[in-house]
Amino acid sequence: MRILLAIDDSKFSEAAIEAVIEQARPEDTEVRVLHVVESPPLLVARELGGYEPALENALEFQKQHAEAVVIKAAELLRARGLKVAAAVEDGDPKSTILDVAEEWHADLIVLGSHGRKGLNRFLMGGVSDAVARHARCSVEIVRICPANAKN
Repeated sequence: MRILLAIDDSKFSEAAIEAVIEQARPEDTEVRVLHVVESPPLLVARELGGYEPALENALEFQKQHAEAVVIKAAELLRARGLKVAAAVEDGDPKSTILDVAEEWHADLIVLGSHGRKGLNRFLMGGVSDAVARHARCSVEIVRICPANAKN
């Protein structure tokens, strides 16, 4: 089985990692840990003809942080005997997760849900919701108790 584990640096993603650990069987499971770095401010600045080094530095910091997040998750999964690859991609999280799942032929996508509602969900978008609606494979959305969701 091929599991695409889409994470960010949140308690919701920690719950998704735990869900994979609890259900995956090391002998027949491959896991790809994916973190998508979204960088619209830099792209907008370039399109408008301006160049802001601070934006590029912020993006580089985001990428380095994302690398650390996927490496930590991969280590946790490897410690449980799973075969793991880790990747950081640039782009829109919704479409990138779907594209990577399709290209890699994932059997299952696992991701956490931030549980946003109302205007927040409209403004921020529901990555897990969009992935669940458009994925060509099964999707597991891991939710956590609101009392534990302070991130």
